Amino acid sequence: MFPMPILFPGSLRRAAAAAAVLAGFAGCSATPPPAPMIAAAPAAPAAAPAPPRWVPDPEHPVMLGIDVLKAEGFAAVRGKSIGLLTHAAGVNMYGVSTVDILRSAPGVHVACLFSAENGLSGEYPSGVNYPDHTDARTGLVVHSLYNGVTHKPTKAQLAGLDAVVIDLQDIGSRSYTFVSAMKFCIDGCFENGVEVIVLDRPNPLGGLKVDGPPLDPSWVSYEGEFRVPYVHGLTMGELARLAKDAPGILGVPDAVRQRGRLTVIPMRGWRRSMRWPDTGLRWVPTSPYVPDFSAVEGYPLTGLGCQIGGFKNGIGSAYPFRGISYHGVRLDTLEREMRALDIPGLEFRRVGVLDPKTGKPESGLYVEITDWDQWRPTELSLRMMALACKFDTRNPFAMASRADARRFLILMGSTAFYKDLAAHGDRVDVGAYIRDWQARNAVYQQQSRKYWIYN
Repeated sequence: MFPMPILFPGSLRRAAAAAAVLAGFAGCSATPPPAPMIAAAPAAPAAAPAPPRWVPDPEHPVMLGIDVLKAEGFAAVRGKSIGLLTHAAGVNMYGVSTVDILRSAPGVHVACLFSAENGLSGEYPSGVNYPDHTDARTGLVVHSLYNGVTHKPTKAQLAGLDAVVIDLQDIGSRSYTFVSAMKFCIDGCFENGVEVIVLDRPNPLGGLKVDGPPLDPSWVSYEGEFRVPYVHGLTMGELARLAKDAPGILGVPDAVRQRGRLTVIPMRGWRRSMRWPDTGLRWVPTSPYVPDFSAVEGYPLTGLGCQIGGFKNGIGSAYPFRGISYHGVRLDTLEREMRALDIPGLEFRRVGVLDPKTGKPESGLYVEITDWDQWRPTELSLRMMALACKFDTRNPFAMASRADARRFLILMGSTAFYKDLAAHGDRVDVGAYIRDWQARNAVYQQQSRKYWIYN
């Protein structure tokens, strides 16, 4: 398990081409009766059979995109040769792999697979590039979109395909790279006249909570291809619609974007107010350091705050993104300072574990979310940055190397806040930034409603 800097190392790409749209936000019926035997006026054509009425299963209130695709008889992919971009979390509501479902679907030919960071089955460590290879289980070629050369599928890889199906589980935070993997896959497909079919999945943080710094145009990168707030409140399907409909996000000419074919298979039963535990779905780890929903919540909660300075994520290898400590600072001092922040919706408790590698005891603070409605996901991270300057009088932000500053900025996104931290340390007015971003994010959320699929 690794902290966020290793999970998502810098791969800064062109910033000029990324001046994105969201800068503008501040972004079976019965068989018909036989015809009568006597002459009559021609009857109106029979209506097409209505699809079976979907009745929610109390244990599985949400049908994922792959479940809806199957329920509709695989109509969107029937008769097509397809590629599939997915990963270990690409499963249906019962935990069956999308790879296996599509390979056994009638009239569907799965010609190849595509994979993003961590590989098809989570077999590669976060941040590690890997080559194309053959999947031992299925015998299919796996085209790596995390190979260190390009993130786009090439013309040769797309040759003979009618469509590429994308089934990736996001975690709702901007710097998680599966959103970027989808965006680059759309780029490559649109350039080569291949349809994109996105099987939608829940945003595990729900679709109503939007929070954190917007992304400056100069820091658009693979760790942030969409200029959205850090917690963006959209599903993968909604982000795909945004990329297709709004100029300036995809890295293709506008005529190619407009000509591109995108199909989103929506979920059934998902509502924007739902968090992951409300869906009835089992969480499948999306990366080594995000093994459960607790870590999904913790990713924006503490992840940015552990980039520069002495804060550490996790306690030993336990409590990823939820446990924190500070090198050289006593636990009682840390606890006192954290409680003094008086952040709405949060509480802290001491935890201790044995480090499985060293066998030595490790202790720290576990961050509890006590009030979801009051919780602002990134506020603790922002306060931790200022507190790091208090704990270290040398001001770690002023002392950061150019490489460390770049890595921080492509994740966090605000040059103004970074410069303020470097200049003023713990005297920075964090609250003023939070209020400014909240106002801008409210505009973003209102304008992004046009891409919503769910209420």
